[in-house]
Amino acid sequence: MQQSFEIRPLTRDEIDVAVTWAAHEGWNPGPSDATCFAAQDERGFWGGFLEGEMIACISVVTYGAAFAFLGFYIVAPQHRGQGYGYALWQRALEHAGQRSVGLDGVVDQQENYRRSGFDLAWSNIRFGGVLDAVPQASDAFSLTWLDGLTQDVAAFDARVFPAPRPAFWQHWLSAPGHVSIAAYDETGISGFGTLRRCETGAKIAPLVATSREAAQAVLAGLLRDWPKDEEVFLDVPEPNAAAVALARDLGLVPVFETARMYRGRRPEVARDLIYGVTSFELG
Repeated sequence: MQQSFEIRPLTRDEIDVAVTWAAHEGWNPGPSDATCFAAQDERGFWGGFLEGEMIACISVVTYGAAFAFLGFYIVAPQHRGQGYGYALWQRALEHAGQRSVGLDGVVDQQENYRRSGFDLAWSNIRFGGVLDAVPQASDAFSLTWLDGLTQDVAAFDARVFPAPRPAFWQHWLSAPGHVSIAAYDETGISGFGTLRRCETGAKIAPLVATSREAAQAVLAGLLRDWPKDEEVFLDVPEPNAAAVALARDLGLVPVFETARMYRGRRPEVARDLIYGVTSFELG
């Protein structure tokens, strides 16, 4: 590793470069991802620079005083295996301090993550493809368009994510190309979700619901105007059997898998409510 290697937080324009790299890796980001992600923690994105040129990136985005999430760990192919990525990894994790840290890592890197103190919690499966049919919403649910964070959505999100994230949500719900809906039944909010256009097709991210029927109601609203011949992707926690079954019944097939791992205290989240993960990069 050359002595001219520099590690520092990324500028806003350099975060755009990291998202472009993610697209080249096949991670299928959306055009508004950089703006939404940077809103949560402007110093959470780090780069490694060799003679002034960025050759590696990573994010360790903090959520309050107790939790952080690691993503965007990419090293330019010609510089892999030379120690640059690991040096960046170590420095960026210092940004998390004593917080618990989560990540969604590629499966074949699990052993490397374990050596850094991360333990496997569960697997996530990305399902994708052209839908067999748009699901229908039951008359038991009413749908409301979301253009900002409401108290009931924030309270529901607190059941599936270990820390408040209002700055992220305000950008995510109002970003161009994003459509968000909440479903209500006679007991109150029963689900919410966002459809966001990506490099290829669209991701339903997140999709959170109290039941398969509530998830279908949210999907019915989100996909009402989606072109029938364009792909849709849904990142599903494997332990949620109802979510896996729903994805398969929609005609989607597994295309990618990640290992959800944590370093430090594993947060308690209601996985049975998660029908679609918000982001493999930010949790």
